[in-house]
Amino acid sequence: MITKQKFMKFTNYFIVYSILIILALICLFPVYFVFIGSVNPGSSLRAAQIFPSFSDLNWGHYRALFDDYNYVTWYKNTMKIAVSNMLIATFFGVLSGYAFSRFNFKGKRQGLMAIIILQMFPTIMGMIAIYTLLGSFGLLDTHLGYILVLAAGSVAFNTWIVKGFFDGIPRSLEEAARIDGASNLQIFVQVMLPLATPIVAFVAFNSFIAASMDFIMAEVILRSSNQWTLAQGLFTLISGQANNNFTVFAAGAVLISIPLMLGFFIFQKYIVEGLTAGAEKG
Repeated sequence: MITKQKFMKFTNYFIVYSILIILALICLFPVYFVFIGSVNPGSSLRAAQIFPSFSDLNWGHYRALFDDYNYVTWYKNTMKIAVSNMLIATFFGVLSGYAFSRFNFKGKRQGLMAIIILQMFPTIMGMIAIYTLLGSFGLLDTHLGYILVLAAGSVAFNTWIVKGFFDGIPRSLEEAARIDGASNLQIFVQVMLPLATPIVAFVAFNSFIAASMDFIMAEVILRSSNQWTLAQGLFTLISGQANNNFTVFAAGAVLISIPLMLGFFIFQKYIVEGLTAGAEKG
C-alpha cells in the first residue's frame, strides 16, 4: 500500500528528475545538432536532417579537413598555444594568489585593487597597444607573442580566484608545519598545494579552454596561415560569399571538442567539494 508520504516523495523525485532531464536535453541538443550537421550531405546546415538514416551519413567532411585544408597544422598550433598558456598562467596565478593570501608586503592592497580594476576592462581595449608592443619586440605573427598576451591576461583573474581559495584554508596548518621546522617553500609545496588541487585544476582547465576558443586576439597577432589556430582556420571555411562549407566547419568543431571533453573528465575528479573541510582534524 502506497502511503501519502511515499507518494509525495515519488512526486518530488519525478518533478526534480524531469526538470533535470529536460535541461540536459536542452544543453545537449546543440552538440547533437553540430555532430549531425558534420555528417549530413552537402555544405549547408540549413537543410540538415535532425534524425538522418544511417545510409545518409556522410563522413567525407572529416576526410576533407585533412585532405583539402591545413587542419592538422591548425590543430597542432592550437594545442601548443593552449598547453603553453595553461602552464604559464596556472604557475604564475597560483604563486601570486598564494603570496597575496598568506604574506603581508608593501603595496598588497593596491595590487589587489589593480587586479580588480584590470578585470573591468576587456582585452580588446588594449588591442592597439598590444599590437604596437609586440611589433616593437618582433613578436608579431609568432606563437610566443600570442602566448605571452594570453598568459598575461589570465594571470590577474587566476590570482584573484586562487587567493580566495587559499583564504579559506586554515592558517593552523601552516603554523603546525612551521613548528615542525618547515620552510615557506616546503609549506607551499607539501601542505598548501595538495589542498589547493581543486582550484589549480580549475585554473588550468579554464586557461586551456580560453586559449583554445580565443579568436579576436589570434586574428590580430597571427597573420600567416601556417601560424593560425583552429578558430582562425575554421572561420575561413564560412567567411565570405564563396566560403560556405558549414558541414566541414561542423566536423572541425567536433574534433576540437574531443581534447576539451577529455580535459574535463581528467580534471573533474580533483574538483571535489569540501576537500579541506576536515583538514584540521586530519
